[in-house]
Amino acid sequence: MVVMSALKDRLRADLTTAIKARDELRSSTLRMVLTAITNAEVAGKEARELSDEDVLGVLSSEAKRRREAATAFAEGGRDEMAAKEAAEGEVIAGYLPTPLTEAEIAALVTAAVEQTGAAGEGMRAMGKVMGVVTPQVKGRADGGAVAAEVRRQLG
Repeated sequence: MVVMSALKDRLRADLTTAIKARDELRSSTLRMVLTAITNAEVAGKEARELSDEDVLGVLSSEAKRRREAATAFAEGGRDEMAAKEAAEGEVIAGYLPTPLTEAEIAALVTAAVEQTGAAGEGMRAMGKVMGVVTPQVKGRADGGAVAAEVRRQLG
């Protein structure tokens, strides 16, 4: 049974549209993303078809890579490269679910702390709480921001 990823099919269709429209930024960004997805599919011991959730994970890491590169270029005074990375990040962000706000992250962490009974355990319970929260925020929040909120609530 082969599970086809609807998201991957959408990316391919959008790439074709971008090429026909001669949209250089969009087509080059989508090519890079599809290459990253293909690389993820052939990584490991045997090739496999990625599910939509796996594709979202690849998109999230590509978006994060663009954000970090844009910041690094901006700090290095290479504004043109920073703008290019930021623009690529925006193209990728169009395929990701709406990011969670700080308040939504805080609410999820609070619920996870109550659910795991970690309130009195302090920082030792961090792994337990992160284990509950991480699947809920996958692709919708930066892991560092979530970890910081968990630390704040447990500390």
